[in-house]
Amino acid sequence: MSKVCAFIADGFEEVECLSVVDILRRAKVEVLILSVTDSLEITGSHGIRVIADGRLSDTDFSDCDLLFLPGGVPGVPNLAASAPLADLLRKFAKDGRRLSAICAAPSILGDLGLLDGVTATCYPGWESHLKGANLTQAGVVTDGLITTARGMGFGVDLGLELVSILVSPETALSIKKGIQHPDA
Repeated sequence: MSKVCAFIADGFEEVECLSVVDILRRAKVEVLILSVTDSLEITGSHGIRVIADGRLSDTDFSDCDLLFLPGGVPGVPNLAASAPLADLLRKFAKDGRRLSAICAAPSILGDLGLLDGVTATCYPGWESHLKGANLTQAGVVTDGLITTARGMGFGVDLGLELVSILVSPETALSIKKGIQHPDA
């Protein structure tokens, strides 16, 4: 079974995070929602409070297959301010492990120098942070071990893309049909 860790900080975009988590869990992927702070209760950018499954500081990532960053403001700057998260993202990239980010969050990967030569997308206005990336306006794009998405409207599609990668295209299609996705 695959395992994904999704990171949240105050001001995260709730739908971007929870739609991806929901789709992954439908595919029986183990997903941990992790706070980058000492608090397990995190308030999203629209005032929705979420109780994280754990804290970054208390988690062993040795069996994690993918790290996921949702967008949102000030969530993205709050995630970017976490030195332990930055170190973990760099380690995953160095070790050839998967990363994913949506909306403004690909900027974190870009600012860390992890998108050099990678085709990536992000929320309009954040492109200058995608240092070294080959920019695209695609809603969801996977290039090598990095999957990025443009914004909240692509949250379900990002989840389905990650299911296709981590589980199987057939499982992603089954979920797509089951949720009445317009492209199923």
